[in-house]
Amino acid sequence: MSSAAEALRRHPRHLLAGALVLGLGLGWRSPLALAAVLLAAAGMAVVTRSGAPLLFGLVAAVLLGALFADARLSALDRSQITGLIGHAVRGEVIFTQAPRAGSFGWSALGQLRGEPVLVRGNDKPPQIAVGEIATVFGSLRPLGEGDGWLAAQHVRAILKPSSLQVSARQRGGLAGFVDRIRWRATTALSAQLPSAEAGLLRGMTLGDDSAMPTELRDAMRRSGLGHLVAASGANVALLVLLVFALGAALGAPRSVRLVFALLAIALYVPLAGSGASIQRAGVMGAAVLVAAIASRPSSRWYALLLAAIVTLGVDPLAGEQPGWQLSFAAVAAIGLLAAPMRERLEARRVPALISEPLALTAAATLGSAPVAAAAFGTLSLVSLPANLAAALLVAPVTWLGMVAALIGQLSASLAAPLTWLAYWPLSAIITIARFSAALPAAQVNAGGPIVAAGCASLALIVRFGRGHRRAATVGALCAAVAAIGLFVSRERAVVAPPAPGTTRISFLDVGQGDATLVQSGGHAVLVDSGPPGGGVVERLREEGIKELDLLVATHAQADHLGAADEVLDAIPVAALLDGRDGVVEPEGSAMAESAGRKGVPLVAPSAGDAINLGSLTLEIVSPRGNSRSASTADPNQRAVVILARAPGLRLLLTADAESDVLAPLQLPLIDVLKVSHHGSSDDGLPRLLERLRPQVAVIAVGARNSYGHPAAETMSALRNAGVRTWRTDKDGTVRIEIDSDGLHVQRPT
Repeated sequence: MSSAAEALRRHPRHLLAGALVLGLGLGWRSPLALAAVLLAAAGMAVVTRSGAPLLFGLVAAVLLGALFADARLSALDRSQITGLIGHAVRGEVIFTQAPRAGSFGWSALGQLRGEPVLVRGNDKPPQIAVGEIATVFGSLRPLGEGDGWLAAQHVRAILKPSSLQVSARQRGGLAGFVDRIRWRATTALSAQLPSAEAGLLRGMTLGDDSAMPTELRDAMRRSGLGHLVAASGANVALLVLLVFALGAALGAPRSVRLVFALLAIALYVPLAGSGASIQRAGVMGAAVLVAAIASRPSSRWYALLLAAIVTLGVDPLAGEQPGWQLSFAAVAAIGLLAAPMRERLEARRVPALISEPLALTAAATLGSAPVAAAAFGTLSLVSLPANLAAALLVAPVTWLGMVAALIGQLSASLAAPLTWLAYWPLSAIITIARFSAALPAAQVNAGGPIVAAGCASLALIVRFGRGHRRAATVGALCAAVAAIGLFVSRERAVVAPPAPGTTRISFLDVGQGDATLVQSGGHAVLVDSGPPGGGVVERLREEGIKELDLLVATHAQADHLGAADEVLDAIPVAALLDGRDGVVEPEGSAMAESAGRKGVPLVAPSAGDAINLGSLTLEIVSPRGNSRSASTADPNQRAVVILARAPGLRLLLTADAESDVLAPLQLPLIDVLKVSHHGSSDDGLPRLLERLRPQVAVIAVGARNSYGHPAAETMSALRNAGVRTWRTDKDGTVRIEIDSDGLHVQRPT
């Protein structure tokens, strides 16, 4: 019997706990997978030669987990508000999440009649703290095709408020008690700090990134530092160390310090939002402390399995959430790989101050990279160096934040010196994030299977390379193949330029946003640039673009001009058509600053203007320049609408202007339509299609977006009108060419 099988036979609790986890995670939703797990359980009993008792125990654990998961989901999915979906409602909403600004307004999780909903507004985010109650009047809408992440959190519907009145009341009970502690902590952490540093301190201390500027949040994500603002195992470990240090300073015995550390974890987990990663860390930390109190040895793997049992027992759908998957994958990888990595580094005389964080960071990166690639389709290539650069700054910031939050329960003024001290390491982390995020290919598109193969191969080398030369050789070959595959998937071949006399329109795949490239007669125009980090520069390089005659920012929203500064910094641009309409917001300001640095002139558009680039003409059909009212108008209503003409082509680029804006315009029959507002619901679309009669329509939309775009009504209207429709979330970059033979849609690659 192998040493691994013998170890499992001597410690069957690990097998039983694993079987229970699989049962909870699968339930009755995946009968084939459940059957496979049962067969695997039987095989494990045979391999370990444990006989009928273990076989019975494993099968029973799987079935017990599945039965419990089914019962728990039935309880969670009972709803009294589903009958209200599609109707106007008025009610009190308890906000369980602070409103967070996004590309299309704001959103926040809340509870309507005790059931979870997503409140989504189009204006500026209201000032509402977690636990506050607001009276909301609006429409209750069903979840869309891209709202699977909401369904996994048992959100029933989306509440679109037409009016919202914040009351002076908060929820009560234990949750209200925690809310008041959080509010005082938040007030203390925000004192004496600029907005970026204050938002980051709140994120690193409490796991709340809602106060962070959008630009900084994107930079943290692109640089691979986003996990710092999601409370996790590092926070719990640092909290325990802090409690032990304070207890030692006060002369408390070890047993007292263990108990107080356990109490601190019990308070900190709900204070930090009770997300998947902090729940996992809390259970693991509590398990280790309880073992220490009982003078029993602790097991990392058993603690991890116990954390999975607790989190899946609370919500059997937790395993479908990327946060849960990332957290468990990172911890498992640390358990497998961190020690061998550290030993090899120390064998090469790397100081412990460097080898420890390097091993932990590299192991967590290898574990979480495949999950991130599968869930989000991207991989941060600067994550490891960025995390290493920030590693020594995390503990001081977290400790200062925790102590400030504690003192802030008495007085925010008393906590101010601590937040002031935290300013310096916070500023350093922000600098690292922004610098790393701005590096070329900081974040690349990557397929989950390819990344998984590469990471698994590297893990094999690290774990077994020293004692198993053959495994290391095979692993190295696999890693090389996977690396080549990743390179090929990332570095797509440059598309040949359109032939003379041909006009090409490329609707670039930049996620949830717009970016349309028009090429004709050697000229190139980019209408919108997509969201920050959407990869527009990479897409332009794939199209072979070395310079742009014109960059258009149709209106002041991040999903349309969020990456304009990236384009301006990377590619020569002759002129910028600035459709911000006087609206001041961070992404537009960054665009203007980049244009200023590069000496790119800003031109204000107005209906009737025409831009001629060889045989290509761009006519501005909306808005009128003499009726600007940025202070009161929705930016979507004032978006720049362009009618592009070239031989054999009439193209209508609508930005986010829907039929209420387009219907009054004098528009001809067209060939190609960019569907407004990512395919959102538009009652006037059928009449507009009947009038314009486009041959082809393209919807620029992000995969798995949280807005339900494109709406089912929009897709139905396009089908009924007989319009061939393409969408970037499913088809990738869509290219349309117009030559003497007519219009051709290239098959996406």
